[in-house]
Amino acid sequence: MALEWAALGVVTAVEALILLLLTMPGLGGMRRGLISVSRMALQPLLAVVPLALFLALEIYWKFEHMPECTGPRCGPMERDRASKSLMKSQRNAILVAGALLLYWTLYRVTAMMVKMEQLSTQLKNIKSSD
Repeated sequence: MALEWAALGVVTAVEALILLLLTMPGLGGMRRGLISVSRMALQPLLAVVPLALFLALEIYWKFEHMPECTGPRCGPMERDRASKSLMKSQRNAILVAGALLLYWTLYRVTAMMVKMEQLSTQLKNIKSSD
């Protein structure tokens, strides 16, 4: 299962990088190219949604079926292992939520940038016709 988490981490990093480049000020000449790259990347990055939902279900299943470590038969090693497992599940849940939030944000920012480009083109056409 480590491969799925690594893939989700890479996709999340790519989403964050594209979003950072799209929203960075001062990239006027590169903006049109970045928008087209972002639009082309949105469809393959959509695969993150079912993957993240599957991994969220896996986290839920692990949390519900986690063995309880109570009583005198539970030693320090077992308590340590249980706390590490819980911490790892929490970290993975944050990664899943971040991946979904970044995809949605990237989708909305890209749509907004496309709309701004269209309005800018319309404004130039109106000014040139006058």
